[in-house]
Amino acid sequence: MAKIEFKMPKLGESITEAAIITWFKNVGDTIEEDEMLLEVATDKVDSEVPSNVSGIVEDILFEANEVIKIGETIAIIESNGEVVKTKSKSQRQTLKTESEKPKQKNAGNKPKIDIPQSTEKFSVSNSNTFFSPLIISIAKKHHISYEELARIPATGKEGRLRKSDVFRYIDNGRPYKFAQPITQDPTAYRIPQLSFDKGAGKIIEMDRMRQMIADHMVYSKHTSPHVTAYVEADLTNMVNWRNKNKKAFQDKYDEKLTFTPLFVEAVAKAVKDFPNINASVDGNNIIVKEAINIGMATALPSGNLIVPVVKNADTKNLLELAKDVNALANKARENSLQADDIKGSTFTISNVGTFGSVMGTPIINQPEVAILALGIIKKRPEVIETDKGDEITIRSMMYLSLSFDHRVVDGFLGGSFVRRVADYFEQFDINRTI
Repeated sequence: MAKIEFKMPKLGESITEAAIITWFKNVGDTIEEDEMLLEVATDKVDSEVPSNVSGIVEDILFEANEVIKIGETIAIIESNGEVVKTKSKSQRQTLKTESEKPKQKNAGNKPKIDIPQSTEKFSVSNSNTFFSPLIISIAKKHHISYEELARIPATGKEGRLRKSDVFRYIDNGRPYKFAQPITQDPTAYRIPQLSFDKGAGKIIEMDRMRQMIADHMVYSKHTSPHVTAYVEADLTNMVNWRNKNKKAFQDKYDEKLTFTPLFVEAVAKAVKDFPNINASVDGNNIIVKEAINIGMATALPSGNLIVPVVKNADTKNLLELAKDVNALANKARENSLQADDIKGSTFTISNVGTFGSVMGTPIINQPEVAILALGIIKKRPEVIETDKGDEITIRSMMYLSLSFDHRVVDGFLGGSFVRRVADYFEQFDINRTI
């Protein structure tokens, strides 16, 4: 029998690490080749990982919730397979000592942090000033700021924070998330200690994705000062052309022609006109992205939200955009999106009109700096200028609303960009061929 190192597999082109959700096997269990060994998470996508050999699970080196680099050994399987170099017993013991986490079967014995009953006078610790790359990686995954990290009780040497400290803190509900430093200024604002009557009713526990969405939304509102600009667009030409050509398009290409690829096409053109909207913030630096990857906020069957991405949207024709949009929408409906399908977005659109909303004020999809909401297309009487003068006629109208990060996007850029998108909608070529 040989000892085989089972490594965290490659889960996508841009994926560099993954978090372990659960192990399906314990130490001493028998496992067959292609039988599922564990489940891992990358951002919002969960994946089951099969074993590549048959044998007996000899050792599990990491526990649930730990973030592991792709290619790192996570388990040892005793098998008749190929002999490879394994970690020494002392190395494995070091890993276990560092994590200080019991195996899953003993998870109920996990130690708790001694949490004060009130955090009103909790003072930020000045001793937690050094954070390892692993701690920073975990913090980013859970949207924990440096200030909050400094508040976590540390058990490491010389008062340093360990990953076990962070995970225990998260498991205890992040009690210091909104704690205020002690201040001598009586006029300084403190978060009030309020007690609300939550009422009685059915209790529904958030699933993991809903918790991540909630965390991401709070983080975005906390990070980016949101400003929203609105414009109105006349989509009559686009609507008439699409209604006229959607059957011929599907007959010719075997692809549905929805409005979404038309929207993506126009947005990508506007992004090229205003490249600074296609950016992210890194401290005091603004990173203007070269690729134009349009995220599409999409509802899953579970009711959760996910953002599949049309990559390099500015380089694709309408047929290619339609194929991408349809494929991603189908994967979302079937819960089969892969990690790469939701990676790399540089600008996001949210079609709130799908649910009948006239307009919306969307929350920015971090680390982007803007998001565009598209309202319902609604027919109504409008006054238009003709050769005969002003006339009242029925037009297909839409409200567009752009939420942008006012740290780096000012009113001129935000307003000009959303107006340009509306212009592309209104100037749609009614004589365009498919």
